Amino acid sequence: MVDSVERFARTARRSTDGEGIVAREKHDRMLGYLAGRDGWTTATEVAEVLGVTPRSVRSYVTAVNTRTAPHDVVESGPNGYRLNADGYAVYRRRAASAFESETPRDRLYGLVRLLISAPSGIDVHETAQRLHVSESTVEGDLGRVRAMLADTALTLDRSGSTVTMAGGETERRRLLSRMFRDETDRGIVELEALQRAFAPNEFSPFKGELLEALTARGYYVNEYGIANVLLHIAIAIDRVTKDRPAEPADHAPRTPEVEAVAEDLARLVDAHFHVALGDGDLVYLSYLLVTRVVTPGSGAPAEVLVDDYVNQDDLAAVRQAVDRAGREYLVDLSDEDFIVRLTLHVQNLIRRAQDQSYSRNPLTRSIKTSYPMIYELAVFIASQLQRHGSIIINDDEIAYIAMHVGAQLEQKARKEALLGSTIVSAGYYDMHEVLRRRVESQLGDVLDVRSVITRTDVDWAAIDTELVLTTIEPPAPADGIVVIQPFLTAADVERVRSAVSRVRRSSRLSEITDELLQYFHPDLFLRNAHAEDEEGMIRLLGERMIAQGIIDESYLTAAIERERMSSTAFTDTLAVPHAMAMTAHSTAIAIAVNETPMEWGGARVSVVALVAFSESGRAAFQTVFDQFVEVFSERSSVARIIRRSEDFAGFIDELVHVIDG
Repeated sequence: MVDSVERFARTARRSTDGEGIVAREKHDRMLGYLAGRDGWTTATEVAEVLGVTPRSVRSYVTAVNTRTAPHDVVESGPNGYRLNADGYAVYRRRAASAFESETPRDRLYGLVRLLISAPSGIDVHETAQRLHVSESTVEGDLGRVRAMLADTALTLDRSGSTVTMAGGETERRRLLSRMFRDETDRGIVELEALQRAFAPNEFSPFKGELLEALTARGYYVNEYGIANVLLHIAIAIDRVTKDRPAEPADHAPRTPEVEAVAEDLARLVDAHFHVALGDGDLVYLSYLLVTRVVTPGSGAPAEVLVDDYVNQDDLAAVRQAVDRAGREYLVDLSDEDFIVRLTLHVQNLIRRAQDQSYSRNPLTRSIKTSYPMIYELAVFIASQLQRHGSIIINDDEIAYIAMHVGAQLEQKARKEALLGSTIVSAGYYDMHEVLRRRVESQLGDVLDVRSVITRTDVDWAAIDTELVLTTIEPPAPADGIVVIQPFLTAADVERVRSAVSRVRRSSRLSEITDELLQYFHPDLFLRNAHAEDEEGMIRLLGERMIAQGIIDESYLTAAIERERMSSTAFTDTLAVPHAMAMTAHSTAIAIAVNETPMEWGGARVSVVALVAFSESGRAAFQTVFDQFVEVFSERSSVARIIRRSEDFAGFIDELVHVIDG
């Protein structure tokens, strides 16, 4: 990695405590939240997400804007804050450079790099003098370095004033990888950042040729997984140039696939970076590519994949897990091609989990929030596979399973999901047919045109489709009616798509109004309930349900086990703990509505709903679960519910208000 002692020294002089590290993380979380919001967001809302005061939010805004002056990252106004796209781009470019941002965290990571790069260690006195800081500052940073190493196989050894980092090369590289992800936009690795930090040559041409080589060998390539493997490759190149080759890759088997990819990798690294990687590096990096980035059998039918690539024990385990998930959640996942390709993914997943080298998934949070039911199916399948492989599957890997499941369900549901529509276009030659063809061409992925009315005296009340596209003004505006031009324009297409989204959402929410409300009970409503942690809150709500005879202790234990596997904080404000098995005596929801948010799996939630489903409620689970999460997905709606739910009656009134929109 490119070293810069002068920048490190400036950083050390600017700040000598650890509070700045925490502040930088808050800055990143604030910007990430604003990046996902449309329009203005109040300081109070941002403060709730971060778990700080509105005054702190204002100081964070000032801090990030100062760092990118004259560009403002965050714009301020009477309605709160919103992200400035140009300023945010500047912020991300600067943050992506390993030493560009002079914060206490950067100073701390700089010290780690010095220790990693100094086999004989560093002298505390000389380091303090060289950096123009006090020895107590260096000692304080060394204490924080020890805390960073707590979950690694690395340690700090001390002899007098000399401090040495002890541990293997592989662990040092893992630490560099972790720090780099922390320094680059909350874990998202970008090629520009790799280039600035590790090598003078561009990574984009290297990546392009590597992808071509992998594709030529018949692999599917996971673009989400390759960025982190490129980081490992960049670190390996940097360490080899410093005469720090990798240790023998004992845990990376020399399979024919690994050997073949190693040949490509050696050739490309030499051609692009003029570095000859050793055998240990090539085997390990190729193993990462084979297990994290690629899946064999591109274009091959399922039967060929089974014969050539699939482990029969894994196939049987996946088939059983998918079958159980289908029966438990009443979905059809029996497609053989889906099961075989999921098995190929699972085979690599098991190897990654055994090495504890999980693939990161940048879509984890959005999948969990936007598709809670699909994520829940993935959690169920993962729970079965954990037992099969004696492994632990984390949230990122569960999200990859959810992507497989979601793609399969989407294919089956696409035709069923089309919205029925009627076109109203006064007859004039064949203009109505031209319009119909244009609508089907531009909107056929969301609409099913079921009839065309060419009269001007339209019986609007007799139209029974969910959406009406009309070139004639209706007697009165309505949500299900969109006025369009006789020759469909781009603006018309956008308006129709917006209307489709509104109609679908309204339809989904109206479906659950009666169903959802019957699951609540005054004795299962808590206002401003306090618990130390997630399990404490689950027990607090669960004991109410046990007292009502709704669940027993085993259901409560199962809900806690489900929570340990993956957080049920599906939105920024809502957690929905539950057991995976539908073994409750009856279906009900115990809910806590709190003015002060609590920590829940990395989020801060104000509403916790313990959901208990019985066997008889199985059919309702999909609808209620997905839609309940959707009801609480809008922070403004949740804020209203929290503010006005002084008692159970008030909660029900506000919930109905939100559902009705």
